Amino acid sequence: MVFYVPSIIFWWDDSVESSISYGYHAMFAYFDRDNVALEGFAKFFNELSLRDRGQVEKLMRYQNKRGGRVQLLEISLPLSEFDHGVKGHALHAMEFALSMEKIANARLLHVHRIALRNHDAQLADFVESEFLSMQVEAIKKIAEHVSQLRRVGAGHGVWHFNQMLLREGGIA
Repeated sequence: MVFYVPSIIFWWDDSVESSISYGYHAMFAYFDRDNVALEGFAKFFNELSLRDRGQVEKLMRYQNKRGGRVQLLEISLPLSEFDHGVKGHALHAMEFALSMEKIANARLLHVHRIALRNHDAQLADFVESEFLSMQVEAIKKIAEHVSQLRRVGAGHGVWHFNQMLLREGGIA
């Protein structure tokens, strides 16, 4: 996506955000499988996928509003298996989600810095009001989930954690 900022044009690669949403969708499909059967994890990752897809759409609408042109790029194929010999699938997937959220946050901060450097208060406000606080909350929540999954271990602990995710309100 190309953003018009009053004196510059810069590239916003929405394929990264789309890839993150796609990755969460793959996690949803994995945990929803009959041989994994962790509905809470499936629900959690589906909510993340929908949230991120919504963020991409917000950026596209903003791009169009500012007179830019949206150019969709190819997105990379996500992992489809999350088995890990030592960590197990739940912890491995949650750590992967945490890394994706940190990447998304770094990219948003980069856009915010460019907006400030170019005195584009509107873009800076848009990024702050629509994304940054939600991103920090998501990182905190997923980091807490990683810590908790490390403590409960694989097996029965993951099943209990899955039940907690089913009861929880969601991340968005």
